[in-house]
Amino acid sequence: MNTQSITFELFEAHHLEEATALSRAAGWPHRREDWAMIWSLSKGQVALEAGRVVGTAFMTPFGNTCATLNTIIVDEAMRGRGLGRRLTTTALEQAGDRECRLTATADGLPLYEKLGFFATHDVRQHQGTVGQVSAPPAVEWIGSEHLPTLTALDRAAFGADRAALMNALAGEGRFAAITNEDGIAAFGAVRAFGRGEVVGPVVAQDRDQARALIAFILSGMQGRFVRIDIPEDAGLSTRLRIGACPCGRAGCHAPGRKQYPGFRERTHLCPGQPGPRLSPTQKAMDQVERSPCSPGPRCAKTHRSSMRRLTAGTSRHVTRMAMIGGRPSFAVKSAGAA
Repeated sequence: MNTQSITFELFEAHHLEEATALSRAAGWPHRREDWAMIWSLSKGQVALEAGRVVGTAFMTPFGNTCATLNTIIVDEAMRGRGLGRRLTTTALEQAGDRECRLTATADGLPLYEKLGFFATHDVRQHQGTVGQVSAPPAVEWIGSEHLPTLTALDRAAFGADRAALMNALAGEGRFAAITNEDGIAAFGAVRAFGRGEVVGPVVAQDRDQARALIAFILSGMQGRFVRIDIPEDAGLSTRLRIGACPCGRAGCHAPGRKQYPGFRERTHLCPGQPGPRLSPTQKAMDQVERSPCSPGPRCAKTHRSSMRRLTAGTSRHVTRMAMIGGRPSFAVKSAGAA
């Protein structure tokens, strides 16, 4: 098989089934519905070998200034032939002059660095079955009539206009919010995704608000499978334990994989290990973060996240923090939601 037999086309509805199968073969949790949501917000392309989908890439624009690249997948049997570079390069061309962001796995990291991306921070992926979580006060579910306010808060925290994504989240999921005398101060979203549900984005003025929002959302989800992706420097992954564990994996690194400085591809969370005393809202995080020490999907892992590629002639310090009302705001991303 050689790359001369590969053709490239725009992603269309009839590619959804094979794209879903491709992601499942790669160990990704995306359902057909998740692919359809991303496609509705993005420009996508596929690599085809004899009519079979062997690669995908999407570019999701957020206004005229920013875009994310996502669902960049190449069939394992086709790797090493330059398909990933071709798909990524085309996605960058589609983005035009927009600043591009993406979340990189260990496999994709070297390619993205060669294409001009640089890392800004890591994101830790948490997933597991929710235990019993008490709902904190001062948080409530709100309706889509508040969407303009939520979109404005998201824009201030993320730094770009994600109105289309927020509209999609309103149609697919629910929003929880914290209000004060000035109106809505913070919010979090939850929707169906992959094996269960995903929490995010969460936009808050401080860590306590973020923890309260997450705890409130989880309080009604006992026994259900949930995923939350959290920037590692956000101070929310309070019970993460690195080091030797009962499974015998020293350092809990995925065996046989190259480790990059400051980067852990997979870290297992081990039950029964002692940890610091937690507040009630911190305990809510612990309900999701802790899971059996096994090589399966019930784990937490770190991805090099929000790698960025700036347009020619521009340079600046890239930070995850934004300002709302003069105070720092935390934006916790939503998995698979562009």
